[in-house]
Amino acid sequence: MMWRDPGTPADDYYQVRPECTDVPESKFRIKAGKTLSARKWHAAFAPDGTLDIGKTLNRIHRGGIHPSIRGEVWEFLLGCYDPKSTYEERQEIREQRRVKYEILKEVCKKMFPLIGSGKFVTAPIITENGEPTQDPIVLQQIGLAKEEGAEDHSDVPMSKKEIEWKLTLHQIGLDVVRTDRTLVFYESQENLAKLWDILSVYSWFDGDVGYCQGMSDLCSPMIMLLENEGDAFWCFERLMRRLRGNFRCTEDSVGVESQLTNLASVTQVIDPKLHQHLETLGGGDYLFAFRMLMVLFRREFSFGDSLYLWEMMWALEYDPDLFYMYEDFEACERDGTKGKGKSRKQCGKYERENMRNGGAAPLPISVFLVASVLKDKSSKLLTEARGLDDVVKILNDMTGNLDAKKACTNAMKLHKKYLKKAKM
Repeated sequence: MMWRDPGTPADDYYQVRPECTDVPESKFRIKAGKTLSARKWHAAFAPDGTLDIGKTLNRIHRGGIHPSIRGEVWEFLLGCYDPKSTYEERQEIREQRRVKYEILKEVCKKMFPLIGSGKFVTAPIITENGEPTQDPIVLQQIGLAKEEGAEDHSDVPMSKKEIEWKLTLHQIGLDVVRTDRTLVFYESQENLAKLWDILSVYSWFDGDVGYCQGMSDLCSPMIMLLENEGDAFWCFERLMRRLRGNFRCTEDSVGVESQLTNLASVTQVIDPKLHQHLETLGGGDYLFAFRMLMVLFRREFSFGDSLYLWEMMWALEYDPDLFYMYEDFEACERDGTKGKGKSRKQCGKYERENMRNGGAAPLPISVFLVASVLKDKSSKLLTEARGLDDVVKILNDMTGNLDAKKACTNAMKLHKKYLKKAKM
């Protein structure tokens, strides 16, 4: 009889504060022969540093990534680096990005001296028309920063962009203190301030989207996995390239609504009875799934399991051209580094399915993940949900009880089923 390796728990890498006793235990286990280990990861590199990423994608999908190498693997999965680049090329890019981040941070620091001071604000610093609020807490915090040598630029007239940016800083601070507060890592004021710095700089850098609630949930793991603040910033920025459309708001709509519309279309095809029931209850807009799509299940899974889910999703969706999609195409063409050809072997399983199918722009796998969760709870929703409050309660009861691997496997099955039925 074969004994299955139960695996080693990974929770030791993300320690929970002892007083937080109601935190769900991660189901993710480090399993020999399944989880991508440091040895297997390093073996996928050629002597010059080029990476055969195709060798690692199936391993990640089967068993996730060992926490000790998670940060560096994520940088590739999110398109920070081209797998065909050498060690020297990546080091050059890394140094350039770190310098660029420091320049961005310095620009922000000149506008507000608390940036980079190891402190942050949780109360408004200006009014809607740009006047200082004179909040005693803020004045005290800014005063401490000035004592430490930060320059005062308060007399300089502010642009509309600067006013809008400063109006978000306290909201970022409020979200920072609520983010992953059960983890020992965020008992440290230094780590909280680092999270606030990165989100504040990003809010200035991406003025089109700025800052929205939920971004702190997406950024938090980057800081834990990547020691250098600049590296963590650019990894977060790459993740936002995928998700920023969800956060883009107009006077009439929130960006994630298009994903909710896609979710409704998918559910209507794969589970028409459930879709009809949700419409009858007044949930045809699928707003109850808003949070799952916005922060990629961070609240539905334990911290460790949400990271496992993310990397499985990114491995399945992986496109080796990601780096070039995100970089300056003209520069790539000038250097002769673009257009080396895309091999199916270097693509994730979900991406290969979409390549085979061709046609319209593919839906992100996250839509099928939510659809698979709804499908899994279909009978319960059909028999017990008599109103939208019941739908929300049934979905909330799943928190900490979902299986990331099963959810991904079911999402892939639903994707195939959807493509087949949509063609009919």
